[in-house]
Amino acid sequence: MADEKRLQEDLVLSNAPHIRSKDSVKKVMWLVVISLLPVTINSIYLFGYQVLLLIGAAVITAVAAEAAYQFLLKRKITALDGSAALTGLLLAMNVPPHAPVWMVTIGSVFAIIIAKQLFGGIGFNIFNPALAGRAFLMASWPVEMTTTWHPFPSGNVLSSSLPRVQSLSQEAVDTITSATPLGVLKDGPGLLKDLAVAPGQLHEFLFSGEMLKSLFMGNIGGCIGETSALFILIGASFLLYKRIITWHIPVSYIGTVVIIMLMYYLFNDSDMPYQAILFHLLSGGLMLGAFYMATDMVTSPVTARGMIIFGAGCGIITSVIRLWGGYPEGVSYSILLMNAAVPLIDRLTKPRVFGTEKN
Repeated sequence: MADEKRLQEDLVLSNAPHIRSKDSVKKVMWLVVISLLPVTINSIYLFGYQVLLLIGAAVITAVAAEAAYQFLLKRKITALDGSAALTGLLLAMNVPPHAPVWMVTIGSVFAIIIAKQLFGGIGFNIFNPALAGRAFLMASWPVEMTTTWHPFPSGNVLSSSLPRVQSLSQEAVDTITSATPLGVLKDGPGLLKDLAVAPGQLHEFLFSGEMLKSLFMGNIGGCIGETSALFILIGASFLLYKRIITWHIPVSYIGTVVIIMLMYYLFNDSDMPYQAILFHLLSGGLMLGAFYMATDMVTSPVTARGMIIFGAGCGIITSVIRLWGGYPEGVSYSILLMNAAVPLIDRLTKPRVFGTEKN
């Protein structure tokens, strides 16, 4: 009788998935939120309490929108599981620090209702909701999304060094220092050409050690959550330690950007190719996108090979947009485009079923 009972306990039939984890959706989402605390605190310190207002508006709106949608459709309300709060937080990380509160609120509603809930809710959305919200804001209010940057304070690398290095007119200095580093790299040469100044001088400054140090530490302009590579890496290290994300997507994403940028600057006989690579790695939303956006469990591949392909595709599209596109940044669009390719990537990298032959 004991042997029969033990046999019944050993032979248990269950439905897929057969690989289970003790980590719930709620636990994972709130751990990701916690990992973003260093970036959030640094952004408040750098840009002021306006950032706290934007983050609060984005998070509260996202949670309220999800709860209202589920309530109206008489579905189980899961608004407090952390996924909506994380979407609002990540959306706020991807807007300028002086963006209007009403605009961020609308972006949160779009991200939750259109990009997430209309697809079926968490686990069914095709695109990263926060990036979809950012793309919607960029298409709807491009002026607010590209001009409401934080003015460089006294002592910032741009405001203190650019006039001294470039000998430009005050009008040119004001134009250049009102943009982000990637914006200066994209639009600066055209401005300098009109002023009969060699673009090489601008590149020499942008790729300088002083600029790279500011990009790493975060004392520079940009979107709320993308300015400091240091604090992003601190949060990402926590996620890697907790095994919430793996190395496959970030390494393949960043590595692809390194390879393409190295080939580009070596082919164009740049005097500072390695410094230029560091500039591209530390500026813009590359670090934030590689570790927090591209690694989204729902909108990224499930296999290791698929993750590497996905990251490489993001790196290629990002590099193409930065080098030859009309926008100075391409991280958000690259991830959204690769999100659309995830079903195909999963299909192509599906592992062979044990005991079968490959067709």
